[in-house]
Amino acid sequence: MYHTLEEFLQDWNYESSATQKVLDALTDESLSQAVAPGHRTLGELGWHVVTSLHLFLSSIGLEFEGAKGEEVPTAKEMAEGYRTTSENLVTAIKAQWNDETLKEVKELFGQQMPVTVTLGMLNTHQIHHRGQMTILMRQAGLKVPGVYGPSKEEWGA
Repeated sequence: MYHTLEEFLQDWNYESSATQKVLDALTDESLSQAVAPGHRTLGELGWHVVTSLHLFLSSIGLEFEGAKGEEVPTAKEMAEGYRTTSENLVTAIKAQWNDETLKEVKELFGQQMPVTVTLGMLNTHQIHHRGQMTILMRQAGLKVPGVYGPSKEEWGA
């Protein structure tokens, strides 16, 4: 739980950079990789992470431009969509919210929760799916970038 916007923004800076590294490593050929038939593909997971930024925070009143849409774009478009949406998210938070906003209770997906909890969920949501994505990246033969230290591929180098 965040007590100040600066705490969230510091956490966001690290986690969004890690997510960006993962998205930047995707290729168009890798986007169809799935763990098993009927499960989300790497492209579907990645696009879900990208579009969830706007979905989560616009749902509780933050106004900013963000990636939207059901159809999975190219790997490059997906990575750029995350980059732009994340930058817009940070700019909007700094302009529209203050530390007191964190205490406000808003409805998200039918539940009442403080904004600080929603921000925490946004971060853990991308962390969760980023982990799923790295498994699919290995299955697709991609090099996985290090997130909380070097990846196996980076460690070996």
